Amino acid sequence: MSGAESTRRAGPPGAAQLARRAIELWAVLGGAVLVAVVLVNAWSIVAGATVNRPFPGDFELTQMGVAVAVFCFLPYCQLAGANVTADIFTARAGPRAVAAMKGLGSLIAFGFAALLIWRMSDGLADYIRYPQTTTILRIPLWWAFVPALVSLALLGLASLMTLSEQLRALRRSN
Repeated sequence: MSGAESTRRAGPPGAAQLARRAIELWAVLGGAVLVAVVLVNAWSIVAGATVNRPFPGDFELTQMGVAVAVFCFLPYCQLAGANVTADIFTARAGPRAVAAMKGLGSLIAFGFAALLIWRMSDGLADYIRYPQTTTILRIPLWWAFVPALVSLALLGLASLMTLSEQLRALRRSN
């Protein structure tokens, strides 16, 4: 049974199901941000070509929007097992070895999330303390840090969930 199947059982929602749903909704929000970026760029291209008035700051919105969207997708990719893997290492491995390698990957992802939360929260504090804005639209740069930090917290949670799944798989393979 996959991780997705094990947490989608019938019955009242548990903590894992609520976390999974929050991570899925966060990824959908990331998709909506990406759609908004595409619409702004399409509008800018059409307005620039037809009335010589492109959308001011479209490049700034694209930078911030794509960064936020990518961060929003990270927890879902971890939870769904959609990260890039090198199957050459697992092609001839048994279920126990595969579960161990996936568990190690989840542990590394958790460490990555914790490290980035630590450093990016300091970056957020610095940008709030010493404000910087985008050049054209004057959007405070710290605004992009908030959804990135939420995404990293959800990535840490997703990593713990996938680590737990792999530990259960290791116990079942004995």
